[in-house]
Amino acid sequence: MFRWTDRVPLYLFVVAALTLGLSPFAPEPHLWEKLKMLADGTLVKPIDIFDLVLHATPWVLLILKLTRLLTHRQDPTPR
Repeated sequence: MFRWTDRVPLYLFVVAALTLGLSPFAPEPHLWEKLKMLADGTLVKPIDIFDLVLHATPWVLLILKLTRLLTHRQDPTPR
């Protein structure tokens, strides 16, 4: 299902997570603001929920890519 992540270079996921995932950078990252709203129970507007999904997706994909890299390593010794 997520084999397409194997074809995409890791640096693209890192760049996406650091730019879209953290923008805007001031006064605090949008993702952090939305996570605080989620923890406080104030994340109720559809635009805020969409914002959370938008800014969290690059981080979720980066974690998925790293997990696949660590769990699907090829055996370095030929058999």
